[in-house]
Amino acid sequence: MGEKVRVLIVDDSAFFRKRIRQQLERTGEVVIAGEATNGREAVNMAASLRPDLITMDVAMPLMDGISAVRAIMHAYPTDILMVSALTSEGARATLEALDAGAVDFLAKQAGMNGDAGQAGDLGERVINIARRKHAPRRVLPAAVVKTPRLSSAGHAERRRKTLRLVAIGASTGGPVAVQRVLAALPEDYPYPVLVAVHMPAEFTATFAERLDSVCRIKVRHAVSADELLPGRVLIAPGGMQTTVEMHAGRLRVRVAAGGELLYKPSVDVLYESAARVLGRGVLAVVLTGMGADGTAGARLLKEQGASVWSQDQASSVVFGMPYAVAKAGCSDRVLALDEIGTALSGLV
Repeated sequence: MGEKVRVLIVDDSAFFRKRIRQQLERTGEVVIAGEATNGREAVNMAASLRPDLITMDVAMPLMDGISAVRAIMHAYPTDILMVSALTSEGARATLEALDAGAVDFLAKQAGMNGDAGQAGDLGERVINIARRKHAPRRVLPAAVVKTPRLSSAGHAERRRKTLRLVAIGASTGGPVAVQRVLAALPEDYPYPVLVAVHMPAEFTATFAERLDSVCRIKVRHAVSADELLPGRVLIAPGGMQTTVEMHAGRLRVRVAAGGELLYKPSVDVLYESAARVLGRGVLAVVLTGMGADGTAGARLLKEQGASVWSQDQASSVVFGMPYAVAKAGCSDRVLALDEIGTALSGLV
């Protein structure tokens, strides 16, 4: 098990500090290094305690969570997990905190109740994030490791002729990773892009708005019957399942109730529908995240002749989803995060 993860809890609510402390201590792998009631205290305690990870509230007196993240990341970079209210204001502030350097976020209501449906409860998320830097290197199949980073000109040309959809899946650390990938795409990107990230329903619309404001390619929150068009990214809504369908010769998405599946949106559900509708015309990209969502879908895609890329361990916040895909022998290329957007742009 190794040494316990030392966590600094930052929240102006005594109630939520207690809830967070209980949830973390229940794991048996976390020790609470300290508690702060505002951002100013957090900055000072981060300097003196040097915790492995900080859980950070957004709205606090004296100094808010966003300002505290900026100050901490400037002086002594530390893994920071935002713990945010399920409101549109909370979503916007949380995404700003991610831009400031926070590694990921968890919704208070879901995470405090041990709901793993959005990529793990608080304790699991904290342990996975804090220990990633010391995690042993996972050995991938030799065929994947030896895959050349640059495809031959002939292979790239064949890929351009058959490609009809880029489908991206992510979980823990996904919001930051997705933004970095999409920011590399040009305004006139010739393929449609569909993204599924394990996020609460209250966050995905705001996430799409923010991406649209910072990326050159157009980004919007998907609604049922939206057409998948070149030069446009659709973000799958949280709490629902998004699938690909062909209607009257046009490629569209269908957004429906999430059902009993753990993840909403599910990367597997998205990939499996894309495999059935488009077959080899799909390029799937599996980014950072806990668990194995996307592996079953990637396997079906490969059976249909599609291509699958996955993020490498060094650049992943949690090397769960991409590792599972690569271990299953479904990954054609393993790339660092900053290489993925460049590689996608190279398909133009």
